[in-house]
Amino acid sequence: QVQLVESGGGLVQVGGSLRLSCAVSGRTFNNYAMGWFRRAPGKEREFVASISWGGGTSTSYADSVKGRFAISRDNAKKTMYLQMNSLTPEDTAVYYCAAVTGRPGAHRREYDYDYWGQGTQVTVSS
Repeated sequence: QVQLVESGGGLVQVGGSLRLSCAVSGRTFNNYAMGWFRRAPGKEREFVASISWGGGTSTSYADSVKGRFAISRDNAKKTMYLQMNSLTPEDTAVYYCAAVTGRPGAHRREYDYDYWGQGTQVTVSS
């Protein structure tokens, strides 16, 4: 059973930064392609960023976060990260991490992923 646990959310002012973490159970973290999604109040869940398995040489970002957010992974710690800078109120959402095994590349669609975390709240105040 694969479990994903997000952490690092919280309340931050406009222009501030946060780093989210997603810790993954299991022994084959290297084989997981990973992603971040978010759901803002009253909206559907949307893609934020993704990273390929192994060394994470392939990444993908939503246009709304490109240049502000950075996704990374530490295979030794079995953890994925999302560094979020220059935050705006539009970034307020519950952030979810997701994982899929056995699929090369960085994936942008929810149905590409098999495993999901419970989410962590990010609130950006103006």
